[in-house]
Amino acid sequence: MKVMPIRYSSDVAAMTRFYEALGLRTGSVSRPGGWVEMPAEGGMLAIHESTGEDAGRCELAFEVAEPLEDVAERLRAAGFEPGPSMDEGFGYSMRVQDPDGVWVQLNLYERDLYT
Repeated sequence: MKVMPIRYSSDVAAMTRFYEALGLRTGSVSRPGGWVEMPAEGGMLAIHESTGEDAGRCELAFEVAEPLEDVAERLRAAGFEPGPSMDEGFGYSMRVQDPDGVWVQLNLYERDLYT
């Protein structure tokens, strides 16, 4: 499982340039351009297009390599209720609140949807 912070931004291009200037490189980009992955030595930063109050927010996400239904079963067995699996432009995603009520995103990627 990979850990990936997601940085929401109202200007994905400017945010990408900023993190490139810090030394990250641009990796996979969604076809519409609203999602940019920036691999680093110790992980990856994702930049996600957003408007409104989400702009400037960071979220913790995990890339999983197994069906989200399997992860959901383990979460339920441990006493946590995940949200439904959602069909996304990159594959599938599911969110669940941690014990402090903070949302965590779980993603199962279909890399052929990327440019």
